[in-house]
Amino acid sequence: MTTNEPAVSVVVPVRNEAGNVAPLVGEIARALEGHWTFEVVYVNDGSTDGTEAELKRLMAQYPWLRRVRHAQSCGQSAAVRTGVAAARGALVATIDGDGQNDPAFIPAMLRALEADAPRVALIAGQRVGRKASGFKKLQSRIANAVRGTVLRDGTRDTGCGLKAFRRDVFLRLPYFDGLHRFLPALVKREGFAIGYVDVVDRPRGAGVSNYGMWDRLWVGILDLAGVWWLIRRRKRVPEIVDD
Repeated sequence: MTTNEPAVSVVVPVRNEAGNVAPLVGEIARALEGHWTFEVVYVNDGSTDGTEAELKRLMAQYPWLRRVRHAQSCGQSAAVRTGVAAARGALVATIDGDGQNDPAFIPAMLRALEADAPRVALIAGQRVGRKASGFKKLQSRIANAVRGTVLRDGTRDTGCGLKAFRRDVFLRLPYFDGLHRFLPALVKREGFAIGYVDVVDRPRGAGVSNYGMWDRLWVGILDLAGVWWLIRRRKRVPEIVDD
């Protein structure tokens, strides 16, 4: 790593979040300044509102703010992977762009990741006091229970956007649409341990949710079956013995 490269990259996937960009950028900066050299990489996932204009305005003010743009919306997993691929830091933190994740928890996650490296490669946020409708929380509980039973990943909440991980480990994971919901199981598949940090959920800042539950239900079931197959088919790396 050269001296010009940040230690930490914060990746923020967004679609039609113009009203949430500036407040979140400010919160991320306040959480990290003075602790790590950092950059913030926004991935504009085909927004059709004022998100792009807002990002350009803020990039003129903050040299550590970068933007990657999808010509059309490709989904959250694709946006996260685009951001991680573009990131220059060895450590990456992801956070949702709607303001519900509090950046104040990022330092604790990064410190936990650094303290237990290289054994631990992922610190996953686990939401408490979630700000969502009762029906949506019920859906999440069912989905998490089914996933936990099938994959045995030891994670009660994979839907939290707050995560911190090693960039090199993430980029070696098999990519598919929906990857971001299975990171703990896939990181464990690579032989690494997972850590957890409880994070307080907040109400959405502005706008409306861009990712629904029912439109991904059946795809999620197929993804679960696929991840189960990947874990089952993972072979141990041969140990070479010299006589």
